[in-house]
Formats: sequence, C-alpha cells, structure tokens
Amino acid sequence: MSAPVTVSVTRHVDPSHTTQMLAWMQAGTSMAEKFDGFLGSGWVRPSADSEEWHMLYRFSDASSLTAWEASPQRAWWLEAAQGSVEEKRRERRTGIEGWFDEPASVESLSAAPPAPPRWKQMVTIFMVFLPLSLLANVVASRTISDWALVPRVVLVTSVMTPLMTYVFLPWITRRMSWWLHR
Repeated sequence: MSAPVTVSVTRHVDPSHTTQMLAWMQAGTSMAEKFDGFLGSGWVRPSADSEEWHMLYRFSDASSLTAWEASPQRAWWLEAAQGSVEEKRRERRTGIEGWFDEPASVESLSAAPPAPPRWKQMVTIFMVFLPLSLLANVVASRTISDWALVPRVVLVTSVMTPLMTYVFLPWITRRMSWWLHR
C-alpha cells in the first residue's frame, strides 16, 4: 500500500482574472473528485491582489494521482486556462514530511480578519433566525398543522437550515460586517 501523495503547484495569475480563476479551479476540483483515490484540494494566496496562487491536491496513492494527471479530463481542464495561468513550480510529497519544515525566510502576509466575538455572532444569527423561525411556524401552522410533531419539525428544519446557511447568514454577515469586525 503506497502513501498518500500531495501535489503543490504555484501558479501565476493576473489579479484581474480572479473570478475566472475561481471558476477554473472549481471545475478542476469537480472533475478530480470523480477519480478514485481523490482526497481533496485547496488553494491559498498571500493577499487578495496577489499574482501567486498556491494550490494543493491530494490522492490516496501514486497510481490514483497518475490516473488523474494522465486523464483527458485534466488535459482539457489545463488547456482551458492556457494564456491565463502560468505554472511556476510543482512539488510532490508523500506523508507530511517536509510540509512543516522551518521556513528559510518569513514574509509578511495579510491574514484573514479574526473571527468576531461569539456574542456578536450570536446576536447576528438571532437577527435572522427569529424572523425566519416565526415565519416558518406561521406557515407550518396554516398548512401542515395536522401533521405529527416530528414530521412537521423535520420539514420546517429541512427548509430553514439551507435558507439560513446559504442565503440569510451570508446576507446578514455582509450587512453587519462593519459591526462584527469593529
């Protein structure tokens, strides 16, 4: 059994192509996910306007990685970025050795802002959860009040959870960022 293999790729990208780059990376990840042995991928940039993008992807073994790297899907994906993305460096590592070595030099990177205090997060969530919960309960009481408690709660929760996660919490977080990160 061979060890998992992680590939680190540094790419140069024009900062004006950030949106296209994000879509391109998501397309590559979506294709790689369908290959046996794919364990995950990700990327980081030193700052929002950086031209350097550091990408990682990991497969369970060398043969799974080879299947992805030799695939027509990956060839098509790489060709789609010709002229927009330039590969600067590539490294392959097995295990975790070497990834956490002492750096030869330290650069100052702009870090993500710290998370807001928990009480501010709670207040922000409450500002969305209360009205949505009231609305959901009013609708449920008028449409499915004759249902047993458990199925009724499961339905309401199944509707509210994605709405909170993907719509309302991102919306309120953007609107309240001035207060959350003060």
